[in-house]
Amino acid sequence: MNKTDIRETLDEESIRLTKSLGQNLLHDQNVLRRIAKAGDLSPTDKVLEIGPGLGALTEHLLPAVGQLTAIEMDRRLEMRLRERFGGESHFDLHHCDALKFLQQPDADWHDWKLISNMPYSVASPLLVDLAAMPRGPERLVVTLQLEVAQRLCAVPGAKEYSKLTLLVGCRYEAGEMFRISPHCFFPEPRVDSACLTFHRRAEPLFDDSLYPTFKAVVKRAFSQRRKMMRKNLKGDWPDDKIDAAMNAAGLDLSIRAEKVTLEQFVDLTQRLHDE
Repeated sequence: MNKTDIRETLDEESIRLTKSLGQNLLHDQNVLRRIAKAGDLSPTDKVLEIGPGLGALTEHLLPAVGQLTAIEMDRRLEMRLRERFGGESHFDLHHCDALKFLQQPDADWHDWKLISNMPYSVASPLLVDLAAMPRGPERLVVTLQLEVAQRLCAVPGAKEYSKLTLLVGCRYEAGEMFRISPHCFFPEPRVDSACLTFHRRAEPLFDDSLYPTFKAVVKRAFSQRRKMMRKNLKGDWPDDKIDAAMNAAGLDLSIRAEKVTLEQFVDLTQRLHDE
C-alpha cells in the first residue's frame, strides 16, 4: 500500500485522520520492509502490531509469521482492516485501547514480538507499561518520534537522558536505530522519526518485586531535573535513609539524577527497599 493507495482509500471511505490519535501512516515500501526485517521474523513467531492503520506494515508482517494480533483504536480503520485481512486465519484484530489490552490480568507476552508504527500519542506511556510487565515481549521494533528514540538511547550526562531512558532501559536494551523522513508518512509529521529495536534483557537487573520501588526512585529523582537528586528523593524517604543509601551506593550527595547510571539507580533502589 503506497501513498496513492492510502489517499484514495481514505477519500473513498471519507476518513479523516486525527492528530489526537497520532495517526501518521507509513507508506514508503523500503522503510516498511526494513522495519519487518528488524523483527527477525520466522513462521512460528507471534507478533503484536499497535495502530496498524490501513495495514501497510501488516501486509509485510502477515506472510512471515504464525500469528499476528493487531490493535486498532479507530473504528473506521478497524473495519477497513477486517475487509482486507479478515480472511487470514492467523490474523486477530481488536478494536480497543492498546494500553488496556496489553495489561489484561495474567497477560504473558514473553514469547511475542511487538512490531509497530507506534501512534505518537501513546508511544512513551506504552513502552513504559511494556517494560513494567514481568513477562513483556521479547523484542520491540517501534517507530517513534526521533526525539523520543534519542531519549530512549541516551547515556548519563546527555540532555536527552531522562526517566523514560531508565524506565524502559531497566528491562530492555536498545539495539539498531535508523532515521525515517517525514516524507515517508501520510500525512507528513512535522518531526523526524526513527525505528528503534529493543531486546528484553536476558538477565533481569532486579527482582520483579523491586520494580515499584525502582519506578518511584526514578520518577522522584527526575521530578526537578536541576535539583540535587537527594533533595528530590526527600518526598518519599527520610533524610538519614537517603544519605545512608547514597553513600553505600557510592553516590555523591550533591549529584543530579542526570549523572546517575542505570546500574547505580538499581543499587540505590535495592538499598532504599531494604532499609
